[in-house]
Amino acid sequence: MSTILWILAAFLSGSLPFSVWVGRLALRTDIRHYGDNNPGATNVLRAGGKTAAGLALLLDILKGALPVGMAWFFGELAGWPLALVSLAPVLGHAYSPFLGFNGGKAVAVTGGVWAGLTGGVAIFGLALLLVAWYLLIKPDGWVVLATSLSLLLLLFLFSASATLLAVWAGSTLILAWKYRADLTRRPTLAPRLRQRVTP
Repeated sequence: MSTILWILAAFLSGSLPFSVWVGRLALRTDIRHYGDNNPGATNVLRAGGKTAAGLALLLDILKGALPVGMAWFFGELAGWPLALVSLAPVLGHAYSPFLGFNGGKAVAVTGGVWAGLTGGVAIFGLALLLVAWYLLIKPDGWVVLATSLSLLLLLFLFSASATLLAVWAGSTLILAWKYRADLTRRPTLAPRLRQRVTP
């Protein structure tokens, strides 16, 4: 299987709007009418389905992890070909042809990509970093960017390959673009922390 086919398959996998489909099937609603109108698992939760949101989140992670893991393990891709395949699911989710190229913010699928690149190890660390930053700062765009920068620090500490650094750079650019509105606002302490430090 050629690199181009792997890229196309990974893009198609990432573009599958599982959260929208789960919302329609399980909750009988369009989850894009909730919250920030994003077609992601968070809005499945806002629509009132904890189990449905968990399923949507798992599917969004898997659609990044499976094509990348298969390209690395079965396709034996490495270097730039693997980096391009790894970015394809993120782009597919962010610009899904199933949604008129108006996709989601790609956080879960990005975690899935890192799971695929690391045999599942990275997803747990990323989840912990994301929760930690979420408890510290607002808005969400800065939470995601801080998590990504924390990941970069870990990549340097473990002497990551140029391939992983390229995946980090590409995925961070996509995430920053999708969260560009948040990133125009100054980061602040999370409400709980502001209450504690306010005299």
